[in-house]
Amino acid sequence: MFEIKKIIGSLLMPLPLLGLLTLVMVFLAIAHKRKALYFGFVSILTLMLISTPFIGQSLIAASNNPAWQFKQAKQPKLDNIVVLGCSIMPNSRLQANHQLGDCALARLLEGVKLAHHYPNATLYVSGGGFANATNSQLMFETAKTLGISATRIKQNPLAMDTAEEAKRLAIYLVDKKTALVTSASHMPRAKDLFNAQGIDVIPAATDFQDFSQYPTYKQFIPNIAVLVAVTRVAHEKIGSAWVSVRRWIDPEAL
Repeated sequence: MFEIKKIIGSLLMPLPLLGLLTLVMVFLAIAHKRKALYFGFVSILTLMLISTPFIGQSLIAASNNPAWQFKQAKQPKLDNIVVLGCSIMPNSRLQANHQLGDCALARLLEGVKLAHHYPNATLYVSGGGFANATNSQLMFETAKTLGISATRIKQNPLAMDTAEEAKRLAIYLVDKKTALVTSASHMPRAKDLFNAQGIDVIPAATDFQDFSQYPTYKQFIPNIAVLVAVTRVAHEKIGSAWVSVRRWIDPEAL
């Protein structure tokens, strides 16, 4: 079920979805040229437009709310700091930090920064993985090299998605003051899933995406970084819709 959910969700992202539509249109063009070429043109044009900073920024702006930054002045004490897993690139020949993807590194950096500021807080590093590597283990090793004592770090290596992370960590976090570290675009869904487990988390968003200050000449040129940011937001929209469907079927599911 987990693999099926991930496959379907991945195919609904902008690049594979619009790419598949274009392939279908090219195939149909053999028999119905005008309609197929029209829809193929629209698919490619849409992919290019949402990849420009000018259009892409409008699609991601609401999902990168600066208000989700952690405000240390308002939080004199923390019991826990939870860093959610993200992308990894397992390679046993590399050190742990080189196996963490950009969003995983951004999240861990924020978590380590908070751990230094709150020396009595426990740092939870979460997330499963593949190829004999997990987010939690790679983050654990990297956090140690950044000056966090191993005795302060707890791992959550079995959770394969945010809902599982919330469920597995709930027993340690309920009724505790907990900062939740994740990407800005992921924060609303992550906070919702943790709240559903009775965990009142304090947002500590990181990995913000903003292309509004790009020079004018770059605003209308397709950019892979913009497409990645738009894809992340699309992923969150689909993820939130999935949570709503699961809760409609079974209110206790998530």
